Amino acid sequence: MRTILFSILAAIFMSDIAFAQTKPSDPNLPTLFIIGDSTVRVNTPLQQGWGDPIQEMFDRTKINVENHAIGGRSSRTFITEGRWDKVLAAAKPGDFVLIQFGHNDGGPLSGDNRERGSIRGIGDESQEVTLVLKNNAKETVHTYGHYMSRYVRDAKAKGMTPIICSLVPRLPKPPATVPAAPIASYQEWAREIAAREGAQFIELQQLILAEYNKLTIPEVKAKYFCEADNTHTSPAGATMNAQCVVKGIRSLSDCDLKKFLTE
Repeated sequence: MRTILFSILAAIFMSDIAFAQTKPSDPNLPTLFIIGDSTVRVNTPLQQGWGDPIQEMFDRTKINVENHAIGGRSSRTFITEGRWDKVLAAAKPGDFVLIQFGHNDGGPLSGDNRERGSIRGIGDESQEVTLVLKNNAKETVHTYGHYMSRYVRDAKAKGMTPIICSLVPRLPKPPATVPAAPIASYQEWAREIAAREGAQFIELQQLILAEYNKLTIPEVKAKYFCEADNTHTSPAGATMNAQCVVKGIRSLSDCDLKKFLTE
C-alpha cells in the first residue's frame, strides 16, 4: 500500500514539474514548442522523455521552451484531442516546433482501448471508423503522412519553423547496427513528409542508434532504458536522446533555432 501511495504521489509531483516547465518565462521571447508521445514526455516515475532535459540545453533568457508532448498519443490523437490547436493558439511568428510521432501510430484505428492508430503511409487514403470509446461516434481516419503534413502546414501558416524528428528507436535487438538504408516505415515516412512539405528534418533515430552501437545491448539497456520495458528511457537515456536532438539541430542549414542553444 505504501509503495502504491508513493508511486501516485511521485507521478503527481512529476506532473507538476512538467506543467511548470511548459509555462513561458517571457511572452516577448520566441518559443520552441515540443510535441510528441511518451518518448518525449512521460510522468511515470524513473522514466523520462527527451523533451524535458533538452530545455536546459537552450539559453532560457533568449527563448522559451515548452514541452507539450504527452504519453500515449499518436500523430492522429494529438490533433483530434485538440492539443495541437492549443499549441497553435499560443504560437506566434518566429516560433519553432519540434515534432516527433510514430510509436503509437501502428495500433488499430478503432475498437481497442486506445483507438489511436493512423493508416500506414503518406498517401491520401482515409477510412471512416466507429469509435467505441466515444459512444460510437464516427471519425474519418487518415494516413500518418496526412497528419504529419498538417503539423507542418499549420505551423508555417502561423509563421513558425517546423522541424520533424524521426522517432527514437526502441532497445535494438542484436546486433545493434545502424541500417545501411532507412527502413520503409515511420522513420522514412517522416523524412519524406519533411522533404515534401519543406520542413527541417532531424534523423534522430540514426543519431541515437550510432550512440547505441558503442555499447553492447545489455549495456544500452542498463544505461539508457527503464527496467519496465524496452521503449521508455531512463533520465540518462532521455538526456542522451536530447543531446542527439541538439546535435541534429546544429547540423541543420538555414535554421535559426541553433542560435539559441547553449555552448
